[in-house]
Amino acid sequence: MPFRILRIALFFAALIGIWQLLYSLHIWSPYLLPQPEKVWEAFRHYIDTGQLRPSVEASMQRLLIGYVISVFLGLVIGMACGTNRYVDETLGGLVLGLQSLPSICWLPLAVLWFGLNEKAIIFVVAMGSIFSIAISARAGVQSVPPLYRKAAATMGANRVQLIFWVLLPAMVPAMAQGLKLGWPFAWRSLMSAELIPTGSSRGLGQLLTQGRDLNNMADVLAIMFVILVLGLASDRLFFARMESWVQERWGLRPAT
Repeated sequence: MPFRILRIALFFAALIGIWQLLYSLHIWSPYLLPQPEKVWEAFRHYIDTGQLRPSVEASMQRLLIGYVISVFLGLVIGMACGTNRYVDETLGGLVLGLQSLPSICWLPLAVLWFGLNEKAIIFVVAMGSIFSIAISARAGVQSVPPLYRKAAATMGANRVQLIFWVLLPAMVPAMAQGLKLGWPFAWRSLMSAELIPTGSSRGLGQLLTQGRDLNNMADVLAIMFVILVLGLASDRLFFARMESWVQERWGLRPAT
């Protein structure tokens, strides 16, 4: 473990060193590529002025609400497509098509439907990740061996019991991948959605916009690194552990 931490630290130190070298060579103007020290100062400025914490909290709240909605609806849609051929041929085809639609395309629709408020942002976040989760749920249902369903039917299981005691447990490995995939989609959608002026200055996306409007690349890069750290932390603290537990629990790898 100490060697692994040292190896990761050396990797990021090397990246910062390359960054500083490129700045020193003046390949790009300082306006386009500020030095690492300027980005660190911008980060400290956001902390000292009290802008960072409420912005992170506001963004995470919107993200979690939209993501939970997308998980619930994506699971329902995916299971409906996976268990019914007619639904799969109709709604399933629509889901596959909408998956390729960039999340920014939902922004004008959200503003027209909900106005300039939090509901519009949450709508964009949910629509940005719901289809990837639905596709994973559909694949998970369709990967369940038919023998499982026949065995449950032989034991007298009805449709509800089949879903809760056979299909849901059997599709957990596929859903673990779907949940992990849907999270970054939700993140990207959130950054697009927070371009909506809701009357509140809170939100990481709005801090990005503020840095752009001020022509301050150091501010923009500082917020980008905050988003990067939050994304890595959520993956390491939750999704990586969930994936490891599922693989071990479902016998996809030997227990350690």
